[in-house]
Amino acid sequence: MDKASYIDAHIHLDQYSDDELAGMLREMPENGIEGLVAVSTDGPSCRRTQVLHADYPRLIRPAYGFHPEQPLLPEEEQDALLSWMKEQKGTMAAIGEVGLPYYTRRAKWAQENEGGLDLQPYVEWLESCLRLAAEVNKPVVLHAVYEDAEMVCDLLEKHNVAKAHFHWFKGSDKTTERMIRNGYYVSVTPDIVYEEEIWRLAARYPLEQMMVETDGPWPFEGPFQGKRTHPWMLAAVVDKLARLKRVDSRECAQLVLENTRSFYG
Repeated sequence: MDKASYIDAHIHLDQYSDDELAGMLREMPENGIEGLVAVSTDGPSCRRTQVLHADYPRLIRPAYGFHPEQPLLPEEEQDALLSWMKEQKGTMAAIGEVGLPYYTRRAKWAQENEGGLDLQPYVEWLESCLRLAAEVNKPVVLHAVYEDAEMVCDLLEKHNVAKAHFHWFKGSDKTTERMIRNGYYVSVTPDIVYEEEIWRLAARYPLEQMMVETDGPWPFEGPFQGKRTHPWMLAAVVDKLARLKRVDSRECAQLVLENTRSFYG
């Protein structure tokens, strides 16, 4: 029987060292890894991801964006990044990682004598990215959790962006049902192996709208404690997802693979 194949739907390849990358990419075939969706966090990250894609065009699908959990760029730099992203539309698999700064806002609220973070500039930047996604007909990779996900659903509908991937999603049942109805995708990480909060989402979300990811190099606990995050972990993610869905692991792996191929092209 052929070995199961996987695509890591969300990994920050540019955050690994050159030596780590060389080893990881060399090990892809033996771990059944067919592809990697490499997301970006800022301008230099985008350009590093572009270089990696040029070196490994069949393996790496590049996504370009600006991660929301950091101070925004000045307006002229935002415009320059958007223009550069538009220039890459021929090889760009998606726009991302983009979204809203949930954890940054929570941290500021928790600090004494600190005012809240002004969310409006982040909303405006996200809208610019969504307009570009609609213009160039590309999917969007989203960092949007809890109450932010509801706002992002509003913006996706406003700008007619149908292909949305909420990575490592956490949120209310109401928002989850809305995302399912709208045909949005979610992906689960290695924390599904040990984190009960994710079990409920995984059991509820249609398998036909799910992908798997590592969000590497983000570290994980449980059986992955102390291990550098690597796409080989996807096999354990799919096995746990299959058990939660009460389907055969190979069947689950194939469906998730086809979902990711179809979503990212």
